[in-house]
Amino acid sequence: MTKYVKLIIGVAVVIAVIFVLFWVKSCVKDNYLELGTNDTIDPTPTQIQSIRAIGEWEFLSVSAEEMVDTVRKGFFTDDELVRIYYGTLRLGIDMQQLRDDAIRVQGDTLQVTLPKVGLLDKDFIDESKTKPFYESGKWSPQAHDALYRKARNQMLHHCLTKDNLTAAQSNAESQLSNLFHTLGYKNISLHFE
Repeated sequence: MTKYVKLIIGVAVVIAVIFVLFWVKSCVKDNYLELGTNDTIDPTPTQIQSIRAIGEWEFLSVSAEEMVDTVRKGFFTDDELVRIYYGTLRLGIDMQQLRDDAIRVQGDTLQVTLPKVGLLDKDFIDESKTKPFYESGKWSPQAHDALYRKARNQMLHHCLTKDNLTAAQSNAESQLSNLFHTLGYKNISLHFE
């Protein structure tokens, strides 16, 4: 009889286990846990903030030297003021201007809309290197300021050219693509405003 008792207890345990499994399954119904991998990387607000924190990112630096002069006609003699100005124009992107929706994932491609490449610093003339070349007569501070503005405008005209802006944008595309590849993105589409 002990064999039969063991057999009956064994069958009862199997039936109980099957009953418990069906009961658990009916209770859980639509709730389930699925494990898998997600190969897409979504840009997070933290990543966008860290890109903004870069601040100004220089992609091209152009050194300039301008000799400017002015003449004041006099009754007997003319007064002349000639100075040489030196400056460095830095072209790049101010990442602080990056919009909140500038970085988004579309399919398997990271879409990035960047601020326009432009002049990073409006005060690019190095006053400490400015040299008087020739000066005759007495000149007011306003005359010196006018000469400074003339040198600044000439530097902008000679250095802020389409070719230099294109070169800076090309450097930006290369460096930013490398940055996003390093962050784990494979396909990157960069656009400038």
